[in-house]
Amino acid sequence: MSTLALAARDSATMTRRQLKRLLRYPSMTIQLIITPVILLLLFVYVLGGTLGNGLGSGPGSGGGSGGGGRHAYINYIVPGILLMAAATAATGTAVMVATDMTEGIVARFRTMRISRASVLTGHVVGSVIQQLLGMAVVIGIALAIGFRPNATALEWVAAAGLLTLFILAVTWLAVALGLRSPTPESASNAPMPLILLPFLGSGFVPTDSMPTAIRWFADYQPFTPIMETIRGLLLGTHIGNNAAIATAWCTAIAALSYLWAKHTYNKT
Repeated sequence: MSTLALAARDSATMTRRQLKRLLRYPSMTIQLIITPVILLLLFVYVLGGTLGNGLGSGPGSGGGSGGGGRHAYINYIVPGILLMAAATAATGTAVMVATDMTEGIVARFRTMRISRASVLTGHVVGSVIQQLLGMAVVIGIALAIGFRPNATALEWVAAAGLLTLFILAVTWLAVALGLRSPTPESASNAPMPLILLPFLGSGFVPTDSMPTAIRWFADYQPFTPIMETIRGLLLGTHIGNNAAIATAWCTAIAALSYLWAKHTYNKT
């Protein structure tokens, strides 16, 4: 059997281990779903009427045919909630990686005849599957309370592809942060800034409503073009060059995080 085939077999084994671990300890999966759903319901039903009226019906409002109000706001907010769900899941991934590193299981794996890369690959693939399922639940709840995308099948596929690329990037970053953390407790805090980025972007309000300095940061941080691309694909708003920028950000974060994680793992 070739080296590549052995690595694929070992990675599949580690992925099954990770999925069984998620089933054995479902609290993080539940948190992954509950946290964005609570925020979705809070913003839509408590703040959605007022914030939705402020969106208007221009490009990027997500409510061009809804006339403002809560209907416009739920359409607008869903892309930001989806990215927040991935950022929330990154915390769980970092904690699980740090736990493996500190409890000695990785040292035991290194004495076995398995691919070194398979340990990290199992974490990444398992987390990506978990997050995609969690996002599907969030989208289902959003549809139930009034989210009305007008995307074609091809646009849904493109949105799913971009979300998967984003999840992959955030997961590799979480793995790297988990490897760098001395304890699982510190690992739980490392990805926290990611959860704030949808707020400091176009996730909950348009960036043109922000003060100049914050607006500059919001326009150029990586989450904003990703949210604007998802919003454009699902709701028909203007995308412009956001798709290219979003893809570039996701690819760069994934590649750099992978190299960082690989270097840290090989050094420990």
